Amino acid sequence: MQLNDLQPAEGSKKARKRIGRGNSSGHGTTAGRGYKGQLSRAGGGKGAGFEGGQQPLAMRLPKLPGFNNINRVEYAPVNVARLEAIFSDGDTVDTEALVEKGVIKSTDVAVKVLGDGELTKKLTVKVDKVSASAKAKVEAAGGKVELPC
Repeated sequence: MQLNDLQPAEGSKKARKRIGRGNSSGHGTTAGRGYKGQLSRAGGGKGAGFEGGQQPLAMRLPKLPGFNNINRVEYAPVNVARLEAIFSDGDTVDTEALVEKGVIKSTDVAVKVLGDGELTKKLTVKVDKVSASAKAKVEAAGGKVELPC
């Protein structure tokens, strides 16, 4: 016996049904769909998620709450401790200086100084926003806050 002599077992291979190819095929006229009714029509049947007329699950579940405010301004936070570490006494803290020192990536970003940490250096802060605690720490160190820049 050679490889080219091998054949599938008798009856193991069956020709596929060719639906709707004339009456002589045995599957013509109604093409196996029967007569009339929703399922005999093109595009017939219920849609995905149809639950027999009751409210579908996707419509019963609550929608997401809230909304996204298109006017929201995102601030890049910078703490007083970070200013203490990278600026020297008498420096001016503004967006250009923060970009130069690598604290923020772009001058297009709004900056808010927050009051975490201690400040001993006299700095002039010219940014978009400053928290009340940060303002108190800057002024206590002898610096000043100029808003808005």
